[in-house]
This record gives sequence, structure tokens and C-alpha cells, in this order.
Amino acid sequence: MCETGLVLSELTYMEKHLNRLMRARRAKTPLAQFPARSFVVPEPLGVALVMSPWNYPFMLSLDPLVGAIAAGNCAVLKPSAYAPATSRVLRELVESCFAPDHIAVVEGGRAENEALLEQKFDYIFFTGSVAVGRLVMEKAARWLTPVTLELGGKSANIFFPDCKWDMAMDGLQLGILFNQGQVCCAGSRVFVHEDIYDRFVEEAVEKFNSVKVGLPWEADTMMGSQIYEAHLNKILDYIEIGKKEGARVACGGERITDGELAKGCFMRPTLLADVTNDMRVSQEEIFGPVACILKFRDEDEVIRMANDNAYGLGGAVWTRDLNRAIRVSRGIETGRMWVNTYNQIPEGSPFGGYKESGIGRETHKVILEHYTQMKNIMINLSEAPSGFYPAK
Repeated sequence: MCETGLVLSELTYMEKHLNRLMRARRAKTPLAQFPARSFVVPEPLGVALVMSPWNYPFMLSLDPLVGAIAAGNCAVLKPSAYAPATSRVLRELVESCFAPDHIAVVEGGRAENEALLEQKFDYIFFTGSVAVGRLVMEKAARWLTPVTLELGGKSANIFFPDCKWDMAMDGLQLGILFNQGQVCCAGSRVFVHEDIYDRFVEEAVEKFNSVKVGLPWEADTMMGSQIYEAHLNKILDYIEIGKKEGARVACGGERITDGELAKGCFMRPTLLADVTNDMRVSQEEIFGPVACILKFRDEDEVIRMANDNAYGLGGAVWTRDLNRAIRVSRGIETGRMWVNTYNQIPEGSPFGGYKESGIGRETHKVILEHYTQMKNIMINLSEAPSGFYPAK
């Protein structure tokens, strides 16, 4: 239901702006140069390939697909093999709305992904890991195909002493526990000012321990299962790596083996305290409900620490000082900074990454520019020859 609402908002936004953005428009021409009229016409690229992930299979399939179709393209949608039920719903939805020669849905796994990337497309929109994103870009380079890549993250969630405490505790959980931590822009690096560090960790442990992990149909469930067994094991391996590096497991850090939850891939919300910025758990994307808590002294230090990472997708700063919030937000190399909130992605607000977090933007009208190519039509209004080649 959460994804459905977001997709509906995106559709409404696209409908609102489509006519204005896709019509031909005048481009000013200096009349002193020569009398002319210049028009800019956006035209479709052709056939777009949309490769979507498993963590938001509905929203991250339909959002880029809407942009492709709205811009006049045909499209091939390749959903994740780890979201088969959503793939079937998407296929039924797409086939009921579009003619077969306008859009196609290809289901399957790695073999189908590899086969598609061997084909020539006019645009590729990929959401997933950095490793696969590099492969997509490499394959696209064969035909100089433009790409949008929405990749991983290791986002900084920064807390200053003047933060509003109840909102800060809520923002910590929103940043790393939302969708079981399986969010590309998750606030997985939690930077806490040294003046509030001990209190912050103590109360964060209480909050995390009170999170109800349960089955999705239970009304009081606050966090569900990881996507599959191998992914859960990867998360648990990272926790062991963190312990060996010197991090302290303040809470969680283990699989749930009680009752019905033992049958699934459930784990407890985890806080790693006393983390330093050079640890692997602070540098590499874990993609689960694991927050690494780091201590900082001042603005300059936290900006340096936040930027000392290959990723740049999201981030947040928690403070009542608006000037500080702007300084820190401007100083951090990332595509999105929230102030006193987290994981809010409204339509009309461009979302995308810096550095290894990707190329391009979505949830914004600029996506129509990604999916089009710009044609200029120049009309000469003079009836005289150019004068470069005078008659003899």
C-alpha cells in the first residue's frame, strides 16, 4: 500500500507537468546575428530498458516506466527475480494498459538480465548494486546508450546537541529500520556529537529493543523479514566483521530463532557503537537494519567524515539551527539531504546520487529530459543569400 500511494503521487505529478515539458518551445535567437526563429523539440529516444530491484519492486518499476512512456518511448521492463509476485502483478497491469508493441515485461533471473544487456536499447534505467551498475554501464557503452543508474548508499544521519530529542530518536529509526533497512538511501552511518553520544546510544538501544519484529499481517509488526537467506547471512557476516574491527554490538546483532519467526529470515534491529570511519562496516553498504554509530566533535569534522566514503545518495542533519543545517547540507557530497526528517521522497523533489551512488535523477520532471533527445529547428527568415559566396 505504501508503494501504491507513492506511485499514484508520481503519476499525478507527471500528468500535471507533461504537456508543458513535452511541447515544442521557442529558443531566443539574437536578431543582430541574422533574422531567424529557433524551436526546441523534445523527441522520444526509442526503446527504453527499465531494470528494477526487489526492495521496492512496484514503485521502482513503475516510476521510471511512467517517465519512459510519458516521453513517448516504448519500454521493456525487467523486474527482480526476488519479487515474483509483484512481477506477475506488474505484467497483468502493464498488459491491461498498453498495447503489446508499446511495452513488454520480461521475467527471470541473471540469465535474462545478461541476455537483455546484450541487446541494443536507446536508454537504460537501472536500480541496484554498484557492481551490477558498472556492468550495465559497460554494456551500454557498446552502443553509447545513455543510462540512469540509481545505486547503493552509505548515508550519513547526523545529530547535533540541539536536536529535538523525540524527533531525533524517531529519525534514527526511520533512517535505518524502514523497510527492514533494505533501502539504498538508508541512514546507516549515524554521526552523533560527542556531548550527547552516551545518552544517545543508551536511549537508542531502548528504542531498538522495543521494535516489534513480526509477521507482515500482524497489526503491531514494526519490522519484517529480510528478503532471502543469503542476504540475511551477508548482514550477519558484516556484524561479525564489525566486532573483529572493534565495534561494540550495543543491541541486536543476531537472527531471531523463536517460534514462527524462526522459519523466516528475521533478525533483531542492530546498533554497532564505538565505530570508526575506517571500518568496513562504516564504509561498505550492509543493506539491512544495522546502524553504525560514530562520534564527532564539530561541523568541520563531521562533514569530512561523512564525505570520506564512495557513496553519496542520501543523508540528514538534525538541529534547530537553520544556518548550521544549510552549511552541513551544502558541505556533504550527496544527492539528497533531509533536515529534521528522513526517507521522505515526495514527487517533484529530484532523487539520485553523487559519486558511486549513481547517475541521473528520478521523482522529478527532469526524468522526461533523460528519456528524450533535444532537436533544434532553425528557420531562416531572410530572403537573401548568406553572402559567404557572392555572385561573380
